[in-house]
Amino acid sequence: MIYDVKTDLYYFEFKVLHLETITCSLLLLSSLITPHPVELEKGRRRVVHVMEDESGAVIVQTAPGKVVTHRGGTITLPCRYHHEPEDIDLNRIRIKWTKVSDAFQFEDVFVALGQHQKEFGSYRGRVSLERVGSGDASVIIHNITLQDYGRYECEVTNDLEDDTGIVNLDLEGVVFPYYPSSGRYKLNFHQAEEVCREQDAILASHAQLHKAWLEGLDWCNAGWLDDGSVQYPISHPRDQCGRKDSPPGVRNYGYRHKDDERYDAFCFTSNLNGRVYFLKRFKKVNYLEAVKACQRDRAVIAKVGQLYAAWKIQLLDSCEAGWLEDGSVRYPIVNPRNRCGGPESGVRNLGFPDKKFCLYGVYCFHRNTDEHLNQDMSETTSKSSNSSIII
Repeated sequence: MIYDVKTDLYYFEFKVLHLETITCSLLLLSSLITPHPVELEKGRRRVVHVMEDESGAVIVQTAPGKVVTHRGGTITLPCRYHHEPEDIDLNRIRIKWTKVSDAFQFEDVFVALGQHQKEFGSYRGRVSLERVGSGDASVIIHNITLQDYGRYECEVTNDLEDDTGIVNLDLEGVVFPYYPSSGRYKLNFHQAEEVCREQDAILASHAQLHKAWLEGLDWCNAGWLDDGSVQYPISHPRDQCGRKDSPPGVRNYGYRHKDDERYDAFCFTSNLNGRVYFLKRFKKVNYLEAVKACQRDRAVIAKVGQLYAAWKIQLLDSCEAGWLEDGSVRYPIVNPRNRCGGPESGVRNLGFPDKKFCLYGVYCFHRNTDEHLNQDMSETTSKSSNSSIII
């Protein structure tokens, strides 16, 4: 779904009941939701409406959408505030950012009071105030991780007056179904979280799975999502996948028991800090030989999530089946052809062959080692991504 946000800026008149009462209003600006990041419109002003009702409370309305970046990138979470009268002591203004999960669990991210600032947990060393003009409570997050995806709350407080607003951070990436070598429907919720982490990914959200379905993902096995629900996407209804006469969509089993029930997993991964490649060799190898071959090439055997990211983002296309770190054999197809598995693009999966006796090629992953170069590239990408955010 594409939201069209007009470029006109509307102004609302504040009705001030008591001049001595200080109120704060948060202005949250965000970029458009778009199925394809390359289609993001640049340089548009996001419309934000703020008004004060008869009770003196502040109502905040934000432009629809999310701010979008990728793993390893840099992004601004936009937030502005207004207070009456304007000659308030800025050292008494507290700005707090919190991450809010679907289960309404709160994780402290950043807090600032006057000139004092503090970052928390995994955000230490990665978050800072943007400070663009008066009333700016926006924060910049550097070196975005998969775990940064989600919903953030911006709270501005002055003595007893406060208000909050929400910014949603989305990541460019790919959703993929996963089951281990032990077979299908073997994972409880916690095990599903773990196998996704092992494959350089996280459990996907419903929004991410729904977007993947809109882009054509069709999978007949139900899998865990990050909120504890179990779902699966069907683009081509058929009797073995919930009846042929049922409409296409994302089937939902609801929230299941996280310890006792067993399903597959839907994982999500994003941009790679490195390169996946098929190691060209004169002969095919078993699994142990494949691991050693990547090591001799100053790389490691690739994970499933890394192969999917290389296919989706780096457009890796290879008709050669190769070992991956979990013992599966797969190959990525961007341009479908008959001799490479049929008419659909995707990552072909040959399952989990015998590691000792079966012979294939291997996909290796070489991590970028020039951290300064990566940071410069992330900042360049961020400027391009954030050019659509005007405060």
